[in-house]
This record gives sequence, C-alpha cells and structure tokens, in this order.
Amino acid sequence: MPDETQSPLNHLLMKVNKPIFAIQTDNTINFISKNFDFFTTGFKENTGSRILAFVPAVRLESLGDESFKKRHKLKYPYIAGAMANGITSAAMVKTMAHNGMMGFFGAGGLSIKKIEENIIDLKTCLKDMPFGFNLIHSLGDPDHEMATIDLYLRHGITRISAAAFMRITPALVYYRIKGIYRDSRGWIVTPNNIIAKVSRIEIARQFFSPPPEKLVALLLEKGLITQEEADLSAYIPMAQDLTAEADSGGHTDNRPALTLLPTMMALKNEFMATYHYREPLCVGLAGGIATPESAAAAFGMGAAYILTGSVNQSCVEAGICDDVKKILCQAEQADVAMAPAADMFEIGARVQVLKRGTLFPLRAEKLFKLYRSHDNFDDIDEKSKKEIQEKFLQAGFEDAWKSTKDFFLKTGNMKEIERAQNDSKHKMALVFRSYLGLSSKWAIQGNLKRKMDYQIWCGPAIGAFNQWVKGSFLETCENRKTAEIALNLLFGSCICIRASILKAQGINLPMGTGVFKPMKQKEICTFL
Repeated sequence: MPDETQSPLNHLLMKVNKPIFAIQTDNTINFISKNFDFFTTGFKENTGSRILAFVPAVRLESLGDESFKKRHKLKYPYIAGAMANGITSAAMVKTMAHNGMMGFFGAGGLSIKKIEENIIDLKTCLKDMPFGFNLIHSLGDPDHEMATIDLYLRHGITRISAAAFMRITPALVYYRIKGIYRDSRGWIVTPNNIIAKVSRIEIARQFFSPPPEKLVALLLEKGLITQEEADLSAYIPMAQDLTAEADSGGHTDNRPALTLLPTMMALKNEFMATYHYREPLCVGLAGGIATPESAAAAFGMGAAYILTGSVNQSCVEAGICDDVKKILCQAEQADVAMAPAADMFEIGARVQVLKRGTLFPLRAEKLFKLYRSHDNFDDIDEKSKKEIQEKFLQAGFEDAWKSTKDFFLKTGNMKEIERAQNDSKHKMALVFRSYLGLSSKWAIQGNLKRKMDYQIWCGPAIGAFNQWVKGSFLETCENRKTAEIALNLLFGSCICIRASILKAQGINLPMGTGVFKPMKQKEICTFL
C-alpha cells in the first residue's frame, strides 16, 4: 500500500517557505509551488486555466506572536517547560537556546546551592542567549521562595516561570518590580520577566493585573524596593506572558485546551483594554501538545507560543534516569493518573503522574485518605500501619520522622519541626509528604529497589507522542533530543496549517495529505 504522506502534494506542503497554487485546467487540478510573480505572468498567458486555491508560505519563524518572540529574543515560539528537581536540566536549556528557542531550568525542589551552580553554568555558557529558571510556589516555606528570588536577582536571571501559585506572593512582586525605571523616552522598562503558568481564571486575573498595592507597600516598608519602583509598579502587569496550562503533567487542573486557551485570550484582551499596557500581553498554551496537529491547533487558536513538558522528559538531555525514560517511551494516553502533591499535600492539591509500571498513585492516594480521616498515626488500623511502614516507608514511623526531621533541620525550616512536635496530625503529614517527595527523587536517581514507588510526572501527551513517532527514529529514548523534537513539531504544524488552508478553500485532499512523520533535524533544514 503506497504511503500517502510521501505524495507529490505533501512534498510541496513541506516546502513551507514557498506558496502553493491549485490550478484547474479542464478536468485536472495541478498544484504548483513557484515564485508568485513568475507564476502570475505565466497564468496570464494561459486563459484556459483558473486558480482554485492559494496557500501562502507558513514559516516556522512566523508562527506565534511576534511581540513575544521579540521580547525574549527567540527565533521560534517554543518553550521547553520547567520540570522540577532538575529534570529540565542545564543541558536541555542549552540546546533550546542554541536552536532559537527557550528552556526553563527545573529549579523546584533543589537547594539554593544547587540552583546557584546551574545559574553559573548557564550564564557562563549562554551569556545573553534566552533562558530562564522556574519558581514553584512554596506554600509551607515562603522563606525559601524569597531566598530563591534573592538568588535570581543577585545573578541577573531575567526570566522566571512561575508555577503552582494560588495567589501573588511578596517574592513574586519583589522580583517583578525590582529594577524597573523610565528610559529617556519616558517608557517604563521592566528588566525581570515572569511567565506565569496557570489554569484558573482567577489566578490569571492576578497575573495580568498590576502588583497588589499592599504587597508593594510591604516591600517598600522593608526597604527592598525604592519609591520610584513602587510608583512605577502601578503601570505594569505582574506577568506580560501567561501560559494557559491545560491537561499537563505534574500540577494541573486537567483543563481542556480547547476551552482554556480561548478563555485566557479573552481575558488578555479585557486587561489590555482596561490597563492599556504599552507592551502587549501574550498567552501561550501548554498541556497535551505532542503532535504536529496539536501544535497547529494551538497556533490556529491564537497561541503566542507553545510549551512542552511531558514529551521532553523522555529525551536524552532530561535529568532523569534511563529506566524512567524507557518506561515513558512505552506509555499510552490512558497510562496516567492523578495523585496527591508532595508540596501541597494537606490542602489536597494533586499532580498528574504515570501509573504504568508503578504503584505510586495508589499508595499516595491511600496516604492522603488516611491523613484526612485520622489525627494521629497511632489511630490508623494495624493492617494499614503495617503496610505503610513495611512497603511505603520501609521503616518504622518514628524512624521515618527522624529522617524527615533531619531534612528540615538541614534546610533550616524549624517552623515545620516545632509545629509537628505540637501537632501529631501535622507530624503525620510531614512523614507522608516525605514519601511523596522521595518518590520523585527515586525516579530521577533510578533507585531500582524503589521502582514500584517511582513518581513520574507526565500527562497524556506522552502517549500521543509515542503513537505519532511509532516506527520512526524517535521511537526510542536514545534518539530523542529536545530541540529536534521541537523542530519536528513546529515544522509539522506548518504543514498541517498549509493543508488546512487548502481544505478551507474547498480542495478535496487525498488521504494522508498534511500528515507529517518525524524527520531528522538535518532533513528538516533542507526545507527551510
């Protein structure tokens, strides 16, 4: 059976930098890709033909929003999203920058010292090339959040990805408005950029609004900002760019992209009309982007950029063990589940994880239910206590508490220790949270003794990606490179868009037209 994806028409569609003309002569439709002026001259000489359709060039560089790309000095509107504990590694960030895109180092869950080491590495290597670091909301440890921001400001990190925030915090405001000034033209310059990752409209409103006056006043009172910085803050949004986070891995509300993105874009327009910001607000899309069709759909709906996460975790540059990468390469869309989050365990926050090949989702859920229904570990039934200690913790409860306590001592978080010593329910929560936190580290380290406890953050996108690359060189994790995958998705989306333009003009396309299978980066470059 012939491969329709290799048809002459598909070949023309792949020449994304050149227009296509559908010409009807008698009963035949021909597709031609030539210089427009040359073609029209020829057309005028042939009165027996007529143009049925025209497809413009759709360059990779023309995708997304120009203001977003200009703001961040990007060639392509593509971000490799931050995955905590260094899963989005320095190597991944570097390869994205060198290929005209941007990556955010996964600083969440790492010590200040470790984050600083990677800052120095990336600044030394990339210099002025675009990159960033992430900041996950530290609900139980605002001091760590502020310390991380202090570190970013000290080292001149001008882009952060703010994730899992339920409200604007002093640390975020401090980062955003520190160093703002008016230039010689009277325009406000904001050195520090926040790209907020949100899935809820009420949170998006906070990020599109100017910094809260109360928090600005607090920072001014503490002497962290100047009066000028405080005054100018009223004219800028907390975040110029916002990522609408749909059904993603890790922290997620499982929002459908088809409803979330239009809502966030409408909100963007509302705030631009209200505040008249000098620089345009931009909305990108994350969650579920794993194929050329999904990327094309995002851009078709008006996304300023796209952000990927799950598909990058199986790449060679990802800071996670090879065993996990192989598991991810076998995953299907239904192989994911929601589980309690370690960082916001008590309030019931959840993360999307892989359930294939691990018992973590089931075990984490059991721990959360027991926490909600008991005030003390000793009150739990004997069967459950035995299971938790022997299989989950693999230690007695008090030994697990000692290890947990030692962790907080090392991080200097005495508040948690003091509270736990006076509150048995909180003590239980911290021990249970330690299991959840360690489970992600076991996956990163490749601790085979704890393989059944691996916590692997990912969404259904990984299954869609695996299906798309099946039978290609990208089927195995050894061949998966972040930038190469990104270029495949962007290039493929251009082909999909061009095929859709033909369809919209009434052209009945043969089966397989517009379908794109993965290609080596060198091959893609021959069409650009």
